[in-house]
Amino acid sequence: QVQLVESGGGLVQAGGSLRLSCAASGSIFSINAMGWYRQPPGKQRELVATITSGSRKNYADSVKGRFTISRDNAKNTVYLQMNSLKPEDTAVYYCRGWVVLTTIHGIEYSYWGQGTQVTVSS
Repeated sequence: QVQLVESGGGLVQAGGSLRLSCAASGSIFSINAMGWYRQPPGKQRELVATITSGSRKNYADSVKGRFTISRDNAKNTVYLQMNSLKPEDTAVYYCRGWVVLTTIHGIEYSYWGQGTQVTVSS
């Protein structure tokens, strides 16, 4: 019913930048919030940043001041600008959306993207 597709991952040197994008499509009535999570090798998935439909933002302490989350509501797309990257930022980055479907109003469902690899070399 809803698909989230991430793009923009890759290999970058420490201190470099990357911009991730995640586009949502399908039976979408509205998207209440969108977010980015990551899963480093051998570790659990963790929150990176979230943004509400009103653009209220929340960041993990480890990325504050380096990463910026934004969204384009008209395109159902969320972005993550990552600057001053560190080797410890290496992870698979997942997009998540809290979606109200066109067929079932009043209830939001959580959807995940397939993930995109970000590797930061030292």
